[in-house]
Amino acid sequence: MSEKRITRRKYDSSRRLAQAAETRDRILLAAYRLFSKHGYSGTTMQAIADEAAIAFQTVYANFKNKRKMLVELFNVSSAPAGEEHTPMPERALPRAAGLERDQRRQLQMFSQVVADNLAGVAPISEIMVDAARTERDIRKLLERLNSQRLEHMGLFVNQLTTNDLLRGDKDFATARDIVWALASPEVFLMLTRDRGWPKEQYRLWLEEALACALLP
Repeated sequence: MSEKRITRRKYDSSRRLAQAAETRDRILLAAYRLFSKHGYSGTTMQAIADEAAIAFQTVYANFKNKRKMLVELFNVSSAPAGEEHTPMPERALPRAAGLERDQRRQLQMFSQVVADNLAGVAPISEIMVDAARTERDIRKLLERLNSQRLEHMGLFVNQLTTNDLLRGDKDFATARDIVWALASPEVFLMLTRDRGWPKEQYRLWLEEALACALLP
């Protein structure tokens, strides 16, 4: 994940608000570095404060606990600037894909959304999976996020089938599950991090894989 995803927000002209936003960004960046290096359970609030060079009381006042930091990391890493708290189906590019009438163009747009999203959020998802092994609240959160992701894949399949039938007249559940698997954070990390693929290579692969699997 690029650290710019954490520090990209537009600051308010008010000096106090700008300083508060910068402080939150420093805390989030420190948390991300330590979660990635030592794991969620191996990172303390005090360690995050030390890494950010910010007083523990300030860290606590901003986030209260590590779970809130992890949730905010997910939010700022999973969306374009300005859409961090906008539900996926309501964001600009997913809505545009729903209005598109050419299935191949829909796949191009969807693959771009997925590649951009996972470039930021896939490492955070991996941290969540690690945290869920020991933290019940994180496990429940991850289950909810996975359920939402499956729902979003289904929405995209509905967008595709609005324009034409799928290859072999695939049923909705099968098509949704294919998209769910190919567009998963795990596959993204295997190809981009473990095998060194650039994001654009992943995007093109995803588009072609989905076309082969789904289009007539």
